[in-house]
Amino acid sequence: MTHPVHTPVVAADGGLIRFALADLLAGRTTTMHVELTDAGAAEPWLTRLVGAEASLAALGHGHADLPARPELARLALLLWLRRWWPAGPSLDVPSLDPALLDLETAVATADVEDLAEGLLDAFEASPAELFDAAVADGALVAAAGPVADDVRGLCARLATWFDDQDDVVRAEAAARVETPVSSQNAYALAAGFDPVAPGEGVLASGRASVDWARVPPGILDAGEDTVSWRIVAAAAATRLEVVVAGAFADATISAFASHEGEPFAEVPLELGAGRFTGTAGLDETATRIAAGVHSGQIAVVVGVADESVAGTTVEDRAEVVALVRARPPGIRTLAERAAAVSADEEF
Repeated sequence: MTHPVHTPVVAADGGLIRFALADLLAGRTTTMHVELTDAGAAEPWLTRLVGAEASLAALGHGHADLPARPELARLALLLWLRRWWPAGPSLDVPSLDPALLDLETAVATADVEDLAEGLLDAFEASPAELFDAAVADGALVAAAGPVADDVRGLCARLATWFDDQDDVVRAEAAARVETPVSSQNAYALAAGFDPVAPGEGVLASGRASVDWARVPPGILDAGEDTVSWRIVAAAAATRLEVVVAGAFADATISAFASHEGEPFAEVPLELGAGRFTGTAGLDETATRIAAGVHSGQIAVVVGVADESVAGTTVEDRAEVVALVRARPPGIRTLAERAAAVSADEEF
């Protein structure tokens, strides 16, 4: 089964609408794949979307490849960007500001609701919720300096839409959004450990990569080999130290060490200057493992360690990064354009 990182999707009421990632990122989407899970719930919006004849055929088969609607393709792309965008200096891919993404997604969600009423009845967030998230704590004003005119334009569209929905409070709030000031969202790619103290020794060490599926989006450099770890033996106790280079934002995450699939240590990680770090003492059993095996037999995972999570592979991540790097500048989203301007200003 194709990993979700390769398949942008819009969760509709009674179905899923999938797009090919390569097509979306290249701006050449022509078809969308509709999978129905509840024909009764899907029938009203599907008929509005494609007409009675095509709707009946899709309902009869339970799925259909249909001509892509740009409103749905736009929403699918923005939802994918919010979850899977692979930012990192080592990749030469800038991070995207969450407030700008929330604003764009609010507009795209409103467009889809206008396109086919009821399609998004079971959707994860409404235009109102997305707009509230975008403007919370002044985040939108702080982030959107490089694309201020576009931000005002999107806010004006939302103000009109909220007014049509009789949401007077949000209509007025969207109309009042001020011209943002320029800001930058950068970090230092810091890694490495302090020297061990006299009398201490390194029993094992290694590097690992962050599996994008196991961590929240937008907090870590998406490049490979950003995790460094070592097990240090000292007179008092043996400890596991972990450093994850490249941090965009704070989050509650841990690193888990295992040998032959059996976990033996958990290290809570805390945000520092451009990185997450953590240290945990090892019990007697874990210390024996560290002392008795080769470093390559120890695995360190950052984020959710539950094996039921559909993880990404090195090949998955490399394919996505290649597609993102090849993305034509002329079809970039607002958040991408702002990130590109900020990146240029840094050099």
